[in-house]
Amino acid sequence: MNRTLTGLALAFALLTPVATPAFAQAVPSQPIDRIVAVVDEDVVLQSELDRQVAAVTQQFAKNPQQLPPHDVLERQLLDRLIMQKLQVARADSTGVKVADAQIDQALGTIAQQNHMDVSQLRGAIERQGMSYDGFRDNVREQLIVQQLRQRVAQSRVQVSDAEVDSLIKNGNLHPGQMHVGYIMINVPDGATPEQVDEARAKADDVKKQIDGGMDFAAAAIRYSNAENALQGGDLGWRSANELPPAMVDAADKMQEGEVSTPIRGANGFHIIKLIGKRDTATHMVTEYEASHILVKTSELVTNEQAEKKINEIRSRVVGGEDFAKVAKASSNDEQTAGLGGDLGWFAGDAYGTSIANAVKDMKPGDISQPFQTNAGWHILKLVDVRQTDKAGEMQRDEAKNMLFGRKAEDEYASFLRQLRSEAFIEIRLPGGDAATGTTGG
Repeated sequence: MNRTLTGLALAFALLTPVATPAFAQAVPSQPIDRIVAVVDEDVVLQSELDRQVAAVTQQFAKNPQQLPPHDVLERQLLDRLIMQKLQVARADSTGVKVADAQIDQALGTIAQQNHMDVSQLRGAIERQGMSYDGFRDNVREQLIVQQLRQRVAQSRVQVSDAEVDSLIKNGNLHPGQMHVGYIMINVPDGATPEQVDEARAKADDVKKQIDGGMDFAAAAIRYSNAENALQGGDLGWRSANELPPAMVDAADKMQEGEVSTPIRGANGFHIIKLIGKRDTATHMVTEYEASHILVKTSELVTNEQAEKKINEIRSRVVGGEDFAKVAKASSNDEQTAGLGGDLGWFAGDAYGTSIANAVKDMKPGDISQPFQTNAGWHILKLVDVRQTDKAGEMQRDEAKNMLFGRKAEDEYASFLRQLRSEAFIEIRLPGGDAATGTTGG
């Protein structure tokens, strides 16, 4: 199987959008490694940076013109490595742990995204001269950063019922989804008017270059300070409620393919490209009305005995006996037996995958074949099927999730700025901030 690292890297980027995509570590080709940055008590080696540069260069092998000049790309990736090390160090110091089982599950997901099993994934990595153990370590670090992000959000973000009520009352919930591209030009905390003007001028210049024919994705890769810059700034399809209000307001007035003028935000200037819109004002759910009969397994009733009994019961109801009467007499489900096995109306997955799989291909009046769950053996009788719009019921949950998500993004961005400002960082890359050392970013 001839898989390239590009596909693996892209799949892993989708799995872990928190930081720069993780890449497998290759065996250093340089006989002498050197330090290109000191990050508190850790260091970034030239070989680490070279691996990142090589992986990104390979990822864009078919479109090398989208990449910035080598020195700019090198500095972008060094900044990301620095932030990755700061986040992992903070996570380690606060007790964030990732179990081997979680890493195995993540590797399985990456393999599946690339239409492989894990052994094929390992072979694809090693055929490119890279270390599978290094790849696994990078997966571990990405999972650690994800958990750190969740911990910061949970400790800093609160959403009150009053905020949810206000959002719904004011009609500020947006019913649709948007697919947008995103470029961010940073403005540092406590920026002087001159720094704000400099960032504004840079954003205006980026917009001018896009208007002049530069591909938006190439501009994002070259100029954006956002974490998804190396994915061409593509945010994918998102609920409009997950996006900053200023971005949604601008996108609402745009046509597909249009690029906005720079928008002033809390962290800098934003340029967006509207790639697509779609309406999700309705949320149709298939619901089923059904009854069931359960024969439980226990220490006294073996699995074979329960299966035999449910088959006998099915034969009786298929033969014409009333399902409700048989359920009242024979079902071991204490909650529904007295109701003749009636489960009422429910969404397909409400009772787990086994019932969902049993009911999805049935027609009203059908009696299912016996199937097994952890409780025992079941049969179902489907009474009716309907499509229900759940948009209204979902509105409050969506409002709360929207408020939490927006607050969490802002809080984590603030956390990262604080993390960097408190760190000792010495850049030893040619053209870096300092030859001897700098505290903060």
